Amino acid sequence: MSQHDSQLVSQTRSSGVGEVPFEPGGMFYSRTDERGVIIEGNSVFRRISGYMWEELKGAPHKLVRHPDMPKGVFNLFWERLKNRQEVSAYVKNRTKDGRFYWVLAVAWPIKDGYLSVRIKPHTPLFHEVQALYAELRKAELEENVSPARSTEALLEALQAKGFEDYDAFMSAALSLELEERSKRTNVPLDPRQLRFLTMSRTIAQIRDETDEMTEIIKAIRTVPMNMRILASRLENAGGPISAISVNYGSMLDEMASWVRDFMDGKDSTYVRMRETIERGQFLVGAAIMQREMSLLFEEDLKGAPDTTALSEDKATLQLEADNFRKLAQESLKVVEAEATRLGRSVLDMKRYVTGLSSTRMMCKIESAALNGSGDSLSGIVDQLDAGQDEIEARLARIVELNTIIQSNTAMLRAVT
Repeated sequence: MSQHDSQLVSQTRSSGVGEVPFEPGGMFYSRTDERGVIIEGNSVFRRISGYMWEELKGAPHKLVRHPDMPKGVFNLFWERLKNRQEVSAYVKNRTKDGRFYWVLAVAWPIKDGYLSVRIKPHTPLFHEVQALYAELRKAELEENVSPARSTEALLEALQAKGFEDYDAFMSAALSLELEERSKRTNVPLDPRQLRFLTMSRTIAQIRDETDEMTEIIKAIRTVPMNMRILASRLENAGGPISAISVNYGSMLDEMASWVRDFMDGKDSTYVRMRETIERGQFLVGAAIMQREMSLLFEEDLKGAPDTTALSEDKATLQLEADNFRKLAQESLKVVEAEATRLGRSVLDMKRYVTGLSSTRMMCKIESAALNGSGDSLSGIVDQLDAGQDEIEARLARIVELNTIIQSNTAMLRAVT
C-alpha cells in the first residue's frame, strides 16, 4: 500500500493525547508548490500525521502545524526558502487527532516549489530548542510580539548559545542529530560526514586556543608598564630597562593585532574557514538524508496506482543529493586556501614570539647587572617566562589543529 491508497488504515492512537511514536531511523518527505500546498509525500508522512492521502494532497502544509510553534520560526523558514536558500529547523507538528510529533526538517527550493525531508530529533540541543520555542511562543501570545520580532529574538537567543548565525545553528543541529541517529540505529556515519564533523570541532578548538592566547596577551600587557616604573626608580641605571619595555610593548601590540586579523571580520581567516566548513557540513548532511530518502521509496512505489510523481521525486532526490555533494566539494577549496593562509600567518606570530625571547634574555642580563636592585626585575622575567611559554604552547596547538583540518580536507577532496 502507499499513501495514495484510500483504503490505508490509520495507525492506532490515543485520541488527542501525547506524542505519536516515531522510530529513530524513520524518515519522510513532502513536496509542496511555491505557496506551500502539498503536492506529494510518502506513506510515513501520512501514517505519522494521521491523515489519509486525499486529505493531505492539495492542502496547505500548515494543516499539520502545531499551535505551540512560534510564528517567528516559520517566518524565518519561509523567508529563507523564498530567497532560494536551504533551511533546517526543529518543528513540532500536530496530527489529525490532536497529538504531536517533533522533527528536524531540512527543506530547499526546487523548480516550482520546495522539497523537505524530516527525521526524529533526540539531542540535548533539541531539548534546549524546545525550551526556547516555549519562551518565544509565550511572548508572541502574551506580549503580542510580531513574527518578525520573534525571528530576531530566536536569532539573538541562538547567538547567546554560541552560534554565530542561523547557518551555524543549522549545520550543528543537522550534524548532531545525524550523529545521534547513527548511534541509535547502529548505522555507521558516512565517512564524509565524519570528516566534516572532525573539521567543525577542530575549528572550534582553534577558536578556543586563540581566545586563550588573547587572554594571555592581556595578562602580560602590564609588563611594559611595570618595567617603566622600575626603570624610573633606578634613575640612570634604568635606561636600558626603559628601552626594553618599549620594544616589549610594541611586540605585544603586534601579537594582539595578529589575533584580531585572524579572528575578526567576515574576511578573516577564521571566519572564512568556519563558515565554509559549516556550509560543507550542512550540505553533506542534507545529501545523506536526500540519498537515504530516495532509497526508501520502494514500498510506496509498489502500491501506488500511478508511480509517475513518486518516481520523479525519487529521481529528484538523487539528483539533489549529487548536487549538494558537489557544492560541499567546492567549499573545500576555500577551506584549503584559508588553512594555507593560516599556516603562513603563524610564521609571523612565531617571529613575534622569537622577539619576546630576545627581550626576556635582555631582561635577564639587566637583572644580573643590577645586583641587589635586580630582584624586582627578576619577578618581571618570571612573568615573561610564564607568558611566553603559554603563548608558544597555544600557537603550537593551533598549528597542530590546522594540520588536522588540512589532512581531512585533502582526504575529502580525493573522494569523487
